Amino acid sequence: MSTRPTTTTDAGIPAPSDEHSQSVGPNGPLLLQDHYLIQKMAHFNRERVPERVVHAKGGGAHGILQITEDVSQFTRAGLFQKGKETPLFLRFSSVAGELGSADTQRDPRGFAIKFYTEEGNYDIVGNNTPIFFIRDPQKFSDFIHSQKRRADTNLRDHNIQWDFWTLSPESAHQVTFLMTDRGTPASWRHMHGFGSHTFLWYNAAGEKFWIKYHFKTDQGIKNLTDAEAGALVAQDADHHIRDLHTAIKNGDHPSWTVNVQVMPFEDAADYRFNPFDLTKVWPHSDYPEITIGKFVLNRNPENYFAEVEQSGFEPANLVPGIGPSPDKMLQGRLFSYPDAHRYRIGTNYLQLPINRPLSPVHSYNKDGQMAFNNPGDPVYAPNTVGGPVADPALYAGEDYHVSGEIIRSAYTLHREDDDYVQPRALWENVLSDTDRSHLVSNVVGHASAPEVTDEMKKRVVEYWTNIHKDLGQGVAQGLGVTE
Repeated sequence: MSTRPTTTTDAGIPAPSDEHSQSVGPNGPLLLQDHYLIQKMAHFNRERVPERVVHAKGGGAHGILQITEDVSQFTRAGLFQKGKETPLFLRFSSVAGELGSADTQRDPRGFAIKFYTEEGNYDIVGNNTPIFFIRDPQKFSDFIHSQKRRADTNLRDHNIQWDFWTLSPESAHQVTFLMTDRGTPASWRHMHGFGSHTFLWYNAAGEKFWIKYHFKTDQGIKNLTDAEAGALVAQDADHHIRDLHTAIKNGDHPSWTVNVQVMPFEDAADYRFNPFDLTKVWPHSDYPEITIGKFVLNRNPENYFAEVEQSGFEPANLVPGIGPSPDKMLQGRLFSYPDAHRYRIGTNYLQLPINRPLSPVHSYNKDGQMAFNNPGDPVYAPNTVGGPVADPALYAGEDYHVSGEIIRSAYTLHREDDDYVQPRALWENVLSDTDRSHLVSNVVGHASAPEVTDEMKKRVVEYWTNIHKDLGQGVAQGLGVTE
């Protein structure tokens, strides 16, 4: 019998699960009634004052999206129609570090874009990797805590990082990316961006498609070795911010080609991998990338705080023609991100210039701290005195059928779902000999921190051996772990 205490809510009520959110069936969307998930996310969003809990350190720039190809057969969204140009703001960031952390530390990079469309703001809140560490938001705050500072020493601790990762095999794909040199990009200009999640597109006829976004740097991929990144930590902690600002100031405007993968709606049910699992990619042999346009960054912020620090991105900003998928992580972020902004920068954060849409706002939300554009009467709906009314026809096509028992469960496995298949393919088929060598040395260096215990080193070796025996052997040799 376990002697460990039972997890509880902050009210002392036994928690229903440490790992699984409540969904409609194993694969269905999450439920607002999952009070424990909401409590965890809401509390997590309020842990720091006033900087962001995650993605605290970053920089950004203004630009323009240009669509060059006709994709109206896939989506009715106005910003993706051929010939359309849409202003945007893009914020790059690191994930785990605080506001004063160094830009070149090993970390994923945030890649968040706000498009100021004629139908309101559309936000894609992505990263420089196509996958993530976990697939259920119930574990998100726990994951971030493992990457942050300890409660006792206030120091970051590689041992607790590996404790979480080795107990969460779904992390293997992302950790493999992170431990390659792509975990230390040379600049924000020289890395790809990804929407990461799966999204729903629907066209004017109501036909539905699942899609993934890929933003391919036109400058080419350029990374730093672990040693080069470490040297820059000491030489210039703001290297990425300085690089982007200087390039744009000098007229060297970085650009990215915008590609999408498109999956017919019906394919998702029996696709060989779960297409909504954030730890998986769609192989390009199954769904090749389609180029739809390009965006360029051509204007620096005039005020860093007003434009970069006060910018707020939220996956819930979805314009007609685009909807969410049953990706559990995306479902959690639909609530978590705007909730974080309401806490961090105020109830009326969308009235700030950097977040304010270019299209008119006709809302019944009113008052609150720092309300600047406050609606007059009528302040309620429905009404008979000329107030705005919703137009459900704009969203015809976003609905689809779901069914299932209300349960807490992992996703139903598809026939080729396995946490190690895709990172193994990355090792075997994508990485060069140099990349593989650097991956091993980066892992060994990270797991050789003085706080990493001998027992944890054995678990680290097992983690990498599950991906590939050669990889495991290299890590074992570097860490001095023997059977």
